[in-house]
Amino acid sequence: MTAQTMASAQATPAADAQDTHAHIDPASRLVAADKVVPVQTRSERPHSFDPADFGAPTGREVNWKHTPVARLAGLLTDEPGDDAAVRIDLDAVEAFLVAAEDESFGQIFRPEDLPSALAWKHGRSGVHLRIEKDDEVDGPIVLRIDGTDAAKRAFGHILIEAMPNSRATVVLDHHGAAQYAQNVEIIARDGSRLTVVSVQRWGDDAVHAASHQARVDRDASLTHFIVSFGGGVVRVNPNVELAGSGSEARLYGLSYADAGQHLESQVYLHHKGAHTVGDVLYKGALQGQGAHSVWVGDVLIGPDATGTDSYEANRNLVLTEGARADSIPNLEIETGDILGAGHASATGRFDDEQLFYLQARGITEEEARRLVVLGFLSDIVQRLGVPSLEEELLAAIELELQAVNA
Repeated sequence: MTAQTMASAQATPAADAQDTHAHIDPASRLVAADKVVPVQTRSERPHSFDPADFGAPTGREVNWKHTPVARLAGLLTDEPGDDAAVRIDLDAVEAFLVAAEDESFGQIFRPEDLPSALAWKHGRSGVHLRIEKDDEVDGPIVLRIDGTDAAKRAFGHILIEAMPNSRATVVLDHHGAAQYAQNVEIIARDGSRLTVVSVQRWGDDAVHAASHQARVDRDASLTHFIVSFGGGVVRVNPNVELAGSGSEARLYGLSYADAGQHLESQVYLHHKGAHTVGDVLYKGALQGQGAHSVWVGDVLIGPDATGTDSYEANRNLVLTEGARADSIPNLEIETGDILGAGHASATGRFDDEQLFYLQARGITEEEARRLVVLGFLSDIVQRLGVPSLEEELLAAIELELQAVNA
């Protein structure tokens, strides 16, 4: 069976025009009847709008090997969800809502794994937020998303569209518990300045698998945050294409994993246009037996992305025994005409010299550890630019630290 025989019947006209590489195994590419070449990079992963084109993950695939697949079982079955399992408060964003027309969705979105394909199939006609041309919105546009039943599953699609030269900040604030497969489609059109913040403050029994896909057009900028504190399994994977000349993307992440929690982000930044700028920085803290965080960062600088300036980094602070952080940075460069590119990753425990310095000045060890963690994580919090949310997240970090020091 070839990729050409597996075109999706679910794709919209906009989707049909895109290059899909459907394959029964998302971790490998079929090149001949008797030969399979494993996919080594994010840019090679196949896409399909049809869930049938994705085999059920086993945990051996390149994009699933760090994920507790069994805990995501409810989001891997091709059956409709329960609309009542997730409630979205639309009253607060009514001024920005656009009628849910099928052709609006899928302008740039292409599912690259089974949960995102299922969310496309069963929750495609979702919420469409549009910031009109030249509009500058003061204060954040907050979309509150509440799970109502941890035993039920739901599928959803959110489209955020910043029209030319607009300015806005959109916050997706998740609470409660459910099994939720979510697609978030983001378009920053020419000259726009868009910030999107996704905050996961789920209950301990929630399971959340989300695919964020964004396109940034000419001279536009996107600042994208993934903040994960709550949830049993939270897997939020952002994919950003810097399509237009002069476009910029700043992708920031913050996670705090407790005992038994799995918090994951697989980040993909594709420099496609010339003179683009990318900055990726994710930070995480972990405490408790079985706490697990996963960060996979992929940056592709394409052949036409001349003058690119890009850097990605991940930092993890392991606070207790029994916690584990997996961190994998990757960088592909297809042109030599760039300003700079690099990547870095570091995972470790407290810096003994920092603790000694603080204790030598009369600060207790417990307080010294608190100050080090706050200083480490607040670097991301302070970039949000939403004072009320910054205060809430700093307070949440304080609560986490009280638990580890108890």
